[in-house]
Amino acid sequence: MKRPAPTYDLYGEKAGNGPDFWLHCETIPSRSSLHRYEIGLHRHESFFQILYISAGSGDALFEDRRLTLAPPAIATVPPGLDHGFRFSRDVDGYVFTLLASHLRLAGEAGRFVSEPRVTALDPGDADGAFVLSTLGRLAVEWTTRRSGRTDLMQAYLVSLLTLAARLWSRGETADDAGEAARRMEHLNGLIQQHFRGQKPASFYAGELGISPTHLNRIVKAATGLTAHAYIGRKLIDEAKRELVFTEAPAQEIALGLGFADPAYFSRYFLRETGETPRAWRLRERARLSAQASE
Repeated sequence: MKRPAPTYDLYGEKAGNGPDFWLHCETIPSRSSLHRYEIGLHRHESFFQILYISAGSGDALFEDRRLTLAPPAIATVPPGLDHGFRFSRDVDGYVFTLLASHLRLAGEAGRFVSEPRVTALDPGDADGAFVLSTLGRLAVEWTTRRSGRTDLMQAYLVSLLTLAARLWSRGETADDAGEAARRMEHLNGLIQQHFRGQKPASFYAGELGISPTHLNRIVKAATGLTAHAYIGRKLIDEAKRELVFTEAPAQEIALGLGFADPAYFSRYFLRETGETPRAWRLRERARLSAQASE
């Protein structure tokens, strides 16, 4: 059985009941050199991280995805994500660790920080240059501890992450969207094949060769639903079809859809639709009859 990734506030340090910082900054070599420049798979439950790679190179592992780190670039890591890094010995840059509750971003920036990213920064581009400058100012402000630093650091974070989101959306490729679309198409075929067996989301993730968390992100981006809810919707859609177009009693439909307990099926249907199977059948048939007579 796969062991869960350890949870830290800062890598290698035991997570406390209450962190004594909202923002922490350190150089990448200061911690990674203690671990032979390899940060093992771990997670932060309450913290968002920004790694600024200014020199050297490396790899970022986000669950089942491995991405290349080439300077200048930032890697952004949302809380609750299993991740790790491997760096070259000439690596340089900063790691910023901040309480996720201090991130108040909406729209494009909010979507940007909800996923793990590696974003290249072009010093010749005005937005890229501003992000690079702001990262340096953020590190200096954290180190020098001058008056007004908290307000300035919060402003710097909002600015650099908002601009990073703009850079990311500008550099996003059609291949990324195409890969997600292909996985959704494959998922739909798998659901059609297995939905009566009521397989969990982890089963479909395994069939697609990705982690359940990655599957959830793909489905959420495409449909707005969690993977669990999207798979369950197929059950409800099929139940509705059979309630309207067959004479089978609800108990028989329940058994055919993999529900061992027809009473649980009724409760499940009620929770998802707001009506019992019988009430939904009567109302929908009445609606269809009224349409046919018009």
